[in-house]
Amino acid sequence: MLEEVECWLARRSWSAADRPLDSLLAARARAGESSRGSVSVVLPALNEEATVGEIVATIRRELMEKVRLVDELVVIDSGSTDTTAEVAREAGARVVHRDAILPRIPAVPGKGEVLWRSLLVTGGDIVCFIDADLKDFSADFVSGIVGPLLTDPDVQFVKAMYDRPFGDTAGQGGRVTELVARPLLNLHWPQLAGFVQPLGGEYAVRRSLLERLPFPVGYGVELGLLVDALHTVGLDALAQVDVGVRKHRHQDGQALGRMAAAIYRTAQLRLSRGHLTRPAITQFERGESGFVPRTHAVDTEERPPMCEIEEYVSRRAA
Repeated sequence: MLEEVECWLARRSWSAADRPLDSLLAARARAGESSRGSVSVVLPALNEEATVGEIVATIRRELMEKVRLVDELVVIDSGSTDTTAEVAREAGARVVHRDAILPRIPAVPGKGEVLWRSLLVTGGDIVCFIDADLKDFSADFVSGIVGPLLTDPDVQFVKAMYDRPFGDTAGQGGRVTELVARPLLNLHWPQLAGFVQPLGGEYAVRRSLLERLPFPVGYGVELGLLVDALHTVGLDALAQVDVGVRKHRHQDGQALGRMAAAIYRTAQLRLSRGHLTRPAITQFERGESGFVPRTHAVDTEERPPMCEIEEYVSRRAA
């Protein structure tokens, strides 16, 4: 590991317990209502009726009603066919459908697409993204990663870090992280080798940075944002906070393969700014007569920085 990264680990890695809620509220009070400290929490959601309600209810109860740390809580529904939208709304979130945001640009499937569009329907100076499939959710996931942004003006991007059990087995989650993302980062962006969960879906970022970054539309969004943030603001503006244990719905091997391909493509684009010769991945499933090939397209589209979108610029100027 680079000496620079070792120093960064000591300087920019914390635990959620390092910044208790009362210290965060005091920081907001000292800064005043007009400061750059309002907080928007965004949950991208697709068919997450089993978990989204508890997450929304916990954030609203713990961070909006008991104390005022979060200013708005928005669930972006990316086309759910279950009751995700209804459950989230009943639990206290504002629910916006992906297709209702920036309709002049047709939406494409993908998590990054939803995160990008969320900037147009939120107003916080700090935007906190939380995945909607988390189980046993704790408000520390939000307060922990928002904390450094409220207390340290030099920090601009904070990732959550945590243990990721796989079923009843400790430490075996994050298979794509260990097999794809971590090797890529260590080989090509060694300054980012200190991030424990580089692909984690829980992170908080200053809007002033987010609006300057391009967004891969699919699974590559977390890697893309992290790499581009490094090049835009430097390593010392990035940080991570330990929030404990993350439990969620695990995807099967086929889905992980597609995720890995999208992440590799995101890295390749940033390394060469070129194009994959064949932006597709073929996987195999056993059928009645043997193995059957299934080919899936790899996400090759990225959305431009939001500060280049006319509607966003007009909204921010209003």
